Amino acid sequence: MASQTSPKHIVFDIVGTLVSHEHFYDVISTRLGTALEPHNISGRLLGYAWLETAEREYTYLSLSGRYVPFAKIFQAIFFRVLHFAGVHEPRSVANEEDVEYFIQEYKNCTVRPGARECIDRLQKSGWTVWAFTSGDRERVKGYFNKGDISIDNEHIITCDDVGIGKPEIKAYERVKERIGAGKDESLWFAAAHGWDVSAASRAGFKTAYCTVLEKEPLEDVFGKTDVTADTLPALANKVIEAA
Repeated sequence: MASQTSPKHIVFDIVGTLVSHEHFYDVISTRLGTALEPHNISGRLLGYAWLETAEREYTYLSLSGRYVPFAKIFQAIFFRVLHFAGVHEPRSVANEEDVEYFIQEYKNCTVRPGARECIDRLQKSGWTVWAFTSGDRERVKGYFNKGDISIDNEHIITCDDVGIGKPEIKAYERVKERIGAGKDESLWFAAAHGWDVSAASRAGFKTAYCTVLEKEPLEDVFGKTDVTADTLPALANKVIEAA
């Protein structure tokens, strides 16, 4: 067990965990709501399907040995998602200008309530806080700047940096190498995605899961985490206590 004087590191997922998708869903509903109504598609469900489909294709490509940045896949796949949603002529509902607008507004998503408190509490308790994201660095830095999150550029690691997408175990192992934590140091991974903490656990991290995004932990599917909490400040408290 690490002593109280041993360095402590915690790595956070960003989008979905510290940053909410709600603004992104709202702008889709506002801009396309009327056009989507005849197809019985809500802006929120379309936004969710778009994000999830892009993440799947991003992951599959990485697993196959072809790494493509998430941002490129995300922008390219929009009309395919509309097709699968049941819109026979996707470009009759939206155009490239709409897609570009949504991509820009995605950068304006905001940090979750309690996110700043969570990070500040850990840092004041002696933790070094890192970020590991499939998002691009400048977008993530923008989220942090607007939300007053004190994770500096040197502590942001992107999948683009390591050339491997989550949830490949090698991606988390690369993060461990970047951190350089010794065997006596506490090393944790925190996320609101069950698959993310599950993979991090198999890479050797202690894990902290927040239900703020997915609501249902589904431990029979993803396995147990070392700590689980419903809010980000509560997660910070439990990690500090556990360590």
